[in-house]
Amino acid sequence: MTTPAADPALPTPSPASLSKEPLPGGPLPAPVPAPRRRISGAVWLALVIVYVVWGSTYLGIRVVVETMPPFLSAGARFVVAGAVLAGLLAWRHGPAVLKVTRPQLASAAVVGLLLLLGGNGLVVLAETSVPSGLTALLIAVVPAWVVLLRTAFGERPGLGAYTGVLLGLAGLAVLTLPGLSGDVRIGGVLTVIAATVMWSAGSFSSSRIPLPKNPFTASAYEMIAGGLGCLALGLVRGEHRGLDLGAFSARSWTALAYLVLFGSLIAFTAYAWLLQSAPLSLVATYAYVNPVVAVALGALLLDEAVTWPIALGGAVVVAGVCLIVSTERRPERTERRN
Repeated sequence: MTTPAADPALPTPSPASLSKEPLPGGPLPAPVPAPRRRISGAVWLALVIVYVVWGSTYLGIRVVVETMPPFLSAGARFVVAGAVLAGLLAWRHGPAVLKVTRPQLASAAVVGLLLLLGGNGLVVLAETSVPSGLTALLIAVVPAWVVLLRTAFGERPGLGAYTGVLLGLAGLAVLTLPGLSGDVRIGGVLTVIAATVMWSAGSFSSSRIPLPKNPFTASAYEMIAGGLGCLALGLVRGEHRGLDLGAFSARSWTALAYLVLFGSLIAFTAYAWLLQSAPLSLVATYAYVNPVVAVALGALLLDEAVTWPIALGGAVVVAGVCLIVSTERRPERTERRN
């Protein structure tokens, strides 16, 4: 996975303000603030792509599983996307860009299996019975699991982060209480929760094991490993028995192509570029914008019901994630200003 870049929007002291000294017995001179760097149109365009495309992938998955087997379709998506990304990297930078060590390859495979087989694969399976909007709201609690994992490994994220975790878990409780979220199978909901734990574990481990230095190279291997894992599990589940490609609807084929091209290639590229070109605090807002987009698209295009428990629980989850994200940025800002 990619490593967050420095926040270019943070103000820094100018040389003029550093050269000023206070007058004897007089007040300290007011600091001269440096002008904030304006957010470019390219940044906003990339951010909109991440907002809309990643928010719409839940809708795309829901349409894919209407006629396609879950794990085989997910495996095909990630193997194709990973192979295309690897080919583009080799064409753009030469084959040497794909060269990695064995530990790096093994680490990429582990992260890919956690994120794409355990995380995304279980989401695809769950969306055979859970509406796309509710799935997105359940997945929004991932930052809360990451905070708990960090705590288990000796870190102390802070009171604000823990408050966000409590809010997120409270919203999760509202969304998962039987009968509150409408006619939804509890098994599907629990499958999504298991997916969030697997995705959190993959996200957490990605910064602690030796991955390839090039984030695009790492992602290509992660997608291929995760895709192969999904294909293998699909075969174990017997999804290939009686498989009839002619029975797949045009809607499902179109949605699968959309997930490969837009969800796994264009949106990811936009996200990776944003990490290097935009304030991290701005980029992180996708975590609580994507669920809102997903719920809106599910209601508008698939007529998914938005009951008051889903609206209330979702709002609490999003508020918790927002608090976690904003709290996580504050120590970073303070450290850079000192």
